[in-house]
Amino acid sequence: MSIARFGILSLVWLGACASKEPCLVVPDYPAPAALPVRADLPDPLVMLDGRKVATREQWEKERKPELRALFEHYMYGHLPKLTDVRGTVRRSDPKAFGGKATLSEVSISIDGAGGPKFEVLLVVPNQRSGPAPVFLGLNFAGNHAIVADPAVQIPTTWMRQGRSGDDSVVNNRATEKGRGKAIGTWALEQSIDRGYAVATCYYGDIFPDKADMNDGVFKHFNTPAPGQKSPGDNGSGAISMWAWGLHRIIDYLVTVPELDKSRIAVTGHSRLGKTALLAAAFDERIALAIPHQAGCGGTGPSRSKNPKAETVAVINKSFPHWFDDNFKKFNESVDRLPFDQNCLVALCAPRPVLYTNGIEDQWANPGGQFEMLKAATPVYKLLGVEGLSASEKPSLGMLVDSRLGFYERTGPHVSDPDYWKTFLDYADKYFKKG
Repeated sequence: MSIARFGILSLVWLGACASKEPCLVVPDYPAPAALPVRADLPDPLVMLDGRKVATREQWEKERKPELRALFEHYMYGHLPKLTDVRGTVRRSDPKAFGGKATLSEVSISIDGAGGPKFEVLLVVPNQRSGPAPVFLGLNFAGNHAIVADPAVQIPTTWMRQGRSGDDSVVNNRATEKGRGKAIGTWALEQSIDRGYAVATCYYGDIFPDKADMNDGVFKHFNTPAPGQKSPGDNGSGAISMWAWGLHRIIDYLVTVPELDKSRIAVTGHSRLGKTALLAAAFDERIALAIPHQAGCGGTGPSRSKNPKAETVAVINKSFPHWFDDNFKKFNESVDRLPFDQNCLVALCAPRPVLYTNGIEDQWANPGGQFEMLKAATPVYKLLGVEGLSASEKPSLGMLVDSRLGFYERTGPHVSDPDYWKTFLDYADKYFKKG
């Protein structure tokens, strides 16, 4: 059993900033109701005080940290402080997938025995010429559900009940019946065959997806009241906690010699796509991001013009634990937000980001997502790269593989092997050497 241990230095602005990024100390922000109305999308290259960002240095030292602070304060809540991380390989199978890969189960523990702990499934291709690029993301159904391996541990934390008659989850706990039931949502063997490692973790290990702030990691970084159902004005929302969990998994991945720490891609579906984009915006160790069908609160605009799309008011009512309570104050006045989601993807510049969608999934607002990429492109151009190369939404099935990329196909809200083929095609452009 091998162990990697390391300390993480945190830079703090009323919470945590990304690793090695400059942090901006700011005065108290206005209450949401006191912010000016902005019917149009806020410009990511205009400071809160109205100054225009004209240079890369001004973006890096002033506007980028300002936007991160604004998103933490008014929307996601503060990402928890960075802390000591320990990764322990509990089990390793060098002959997984018919001998094509090594499958490891890794326990990630934070702050020693009394801190949070979550389980990571890491699969590394055996045939490779050097360290492998790696896809990282959280999963919905547990690590045991995305492989057929009977030895992979079943999660013991709370899990959402499935449809009537589905016995893979009983009394909000995963069962043996769920083993291998979600293989297609991750299509691990396809990634292995194309030279990619994959690391994933059940998202409920970090914070169970329910309105209960006394569970998961929240209580380790905050002091919840009994029965508290939402984070507080700028307490850590579920999406920020899940993103923090991705950052802590990266703390471990960069110590694994079989992995290329310069080629880490993050992905996720739906709410976990929102998580992937936030994680990429706040951690530059992530070299590429593919938030899949992420929609409102992630890749889709808060100032939506699509009557079929999810709205800020609806998402906050349905999931009060996902975002901080400041965000709920914009339910009926999204035009007072000092940013929109074009500013979040702009924080990833100049790194590649691909938005993927299904045309039947208008709830996720594919057209609005395309507009967010267009509106983030000026930041990419300021940093000397292309941004989104298409001026109009492409035909179904056509991959726009520019630095800001877009793909839309027929189909509903789903993750499957065909989407993963597109993920890998896009990653190949930016990750494959030679």
